[in-house]
Amino acid sequence: MAVAIDQPIADFQAPATSGQTVSLSGLKGKQVVIYFYPKDSTPGCTTEGQGFRDQYAAFQAANTEVFGVSRDSLKSHENFKCKQEFPFELISDKDEAVCQLFDVIKLKKLYGKEYLGVDRSTFLIDKDGVLRQEWRGVKVPGHVDAVLAAAQALNKA
Repeated sequence: MAVAIDQPIADFQAPATSGQTVSLSGLKGKQVVIYFYPKDSTPGCTTEGQGFRDQYAAFQAANTEVFGVSRDSLKSHENFKCKQEFPFELISDKDEAVCQLFDVIKLKKLYGKEYLGVDRSTFLIDKDGVLRQEWRGVKVPGHVDAVLAAAQALNKA
């Protein structure tokens, strides 16, 4: 079953950068932003990640952890994270378990060819593990600011 607004999200575990294993249950008490992106080191994904990086202190001030998720390997993630100086962890979802939980694998078209890819999406989860807001089919410009505003408002609620 896919996630739904105002419903608890099923716990998951996934490998992340810095040798961590991220689980939703391990983040109880903090708000969580999980953003899904198609591919490490591509222009849109780099710009989006830099936006979260540049606003990271503001997310932390709003009691919010940030995680990026793609199907890339941990090695690719470590390189991307290091090169871009991301202060947050990147989750490797090679088996697509987290992508399927959040229903972000969609049929896409590139140069007339269809393929299954990650739909750029972001999810805001409250401190009790309940999905409070989602953004699907994200366009990068202005997106991080919208997510930050929602995280700040939720933290004050």
